[in-house]
Amino acid sequence: MADLKALIKHGEGISVEFKKCRRTLNRNVYETVCAFLNRHGGNLLFGVSDSGEVTGVYPDCVEQIKKDFVTAINNPQKLHPPAYLSIDEVELEGKTILRIYVPESSQVHRCNGRIFDRNEDGDFDITDHTRQVADLYNRKQATYSENKIYPFAGLPDLRTDLISKCRRLAGVWREDHPWSDMDDLQLLKSAQIYQTDHETGQSGVTLAGILLLGKDSVILSAVPHHRTDLILRKVNLDRYDDRDLVTTNLVESYEHIIAFIQKHLPDPFYLEGIDRISIRDAIFREVASNILIHREYRNAFPAKLIIERGQVRTENSNNPHGFGVLNPATFTPYPKNPVIAKFFRQIGRADELGSGVRKMMKYCKAFGDADPELIEGDIFRIMIKCPDFESHQTGSTELRPESGPESGPESGPESGPESIKWRVITALTGRPLSKSEIATALAHTSISGKLNQRIRQMLGDGYIEYTIPDKPSSRLQKYRLTDTGKRLLESIEK
Repeated sequence: MADLKALIKHGEGISVEFKKCRRTLNRNVYETVCAFLNRHGGNLLFGVSDSGEVTGVYPDCVEQIKKDFVTAINNPQKLHPPAYLSIDEVELEGKTILRIYVPESSQVHRCNGRIFDRNEDGDFDITDHTRQVADLYNRKQATYSENKIYPFAGLPDLRTDLISKCRRLAGVWREDHPWSDMDDLQLLKSAQIYQTDHETGQSGVTLAGILLLGKDSVILSAVPHHRTDLILRKVNLDRYDDRDLVTTNLVESYEHIIAFIQKHLPDPFYLEGIDRISIRDAIFREVASNILIHREYRNAFPAKLIIERGQVRTENSNNPHGFGVLNPATFTPYPKNPVIAKFFRQIGRADELGSGVRKMMKYCKAFGDADPELIEGDIFRIMIKCPDFESHQTGSTELRPESGPESGPESGPESGPESIKWRVITALTGRPLSKSEIATALAHTSISGKLNQRIRQMLGDGYIEYTIPDKPSSRLQKYRLTDTGKRLLESIEK
């Protein structure tokens, strides 16, 4: 009873649907059943309104509703293939509620000849959407797509230099690693990226092998949509400030991602005990491996890593085993591409399943003063906060900016009282101003190219910010000082 109350209080969602059904069944009840079967199952409650109000089913209608429901879901003309579900009758607040638990099915179901899928709290007809139907059938397959065998792919299609590199990396992490004494083909078989299908007798390199070690031309042939888009977007919000489009093998893709992160994100000083560690690299090592290891490569959705002001976010196609924000306390890791994951662990590019996420949770609080968000769905998303770092203490951990040109108050002609930057900051001390108002405050007759350039740089450095961040080109756009800008003003005044 308590579980049912909690279910109703939580409201409708990806796995919960309410139907009034006081006298008869709603027409769209079977569409919901079909969607639950096709997705990850769910609870269907009759006698509850969309708002969560317990309205109840009329007692004299209960038996007929139960009979009509069971008859319909066992009718292949209504629901195909038919489903076998039971109805529980529950008394709540003196009213009768009918509860049906719909499990996830191993098959794709149709209602009245149409295919329905569940998304958030709605049922959607995806019959005419080829890609979504293909994704649904892929989810129902019992095998991993990474194990698809390419019988005409062999050693000549792989990069022998990359195989040697991975053999060396494995030896670094474990001196007596068995790969050290294996030839190339033996290594591929040991890593399960060269397999034999005992049903067809076909042998060859798998999709995982091509993605990990293949030549770029072979990868393009097997997975033409494979790419990872790395974007820096801090000043030019309409396009980007820097970009790297990565279409190579996964081993070198990982290196591209880490290099892009190291190029554009600070690495604060952090002590763990008496040892200094790079929490930036510890966090984004997990992020980089997650983008590559847990991606559903049959899906053409391009993976992205986007560095913005105040956060880094990633997106990659996913074969979900749940929906919504992951809770670290209850998080249960589920392997998406176990062969690729194991290969990454062998060469030291990933941790054991689940431990990397826990490590990321541990360090993100110190890195960006906020826990990361990991959101499971057809598209897996990670959001990590990374504001400008200032000196502060967190428990026994010391966190302060690295020394160098980017730390501390600026000095030199660009920070003096006559510089444009100083004059812009001074102009903004009272209230937010538009670009034309800034130009007027600086006694400029118009908005010059130099002023435009300086404002873009100050946005990128985090000294000023938009008042309407979601619409950078709005005619109502103004600029205001950030906390960093205010501190710079104070330091220069001193």
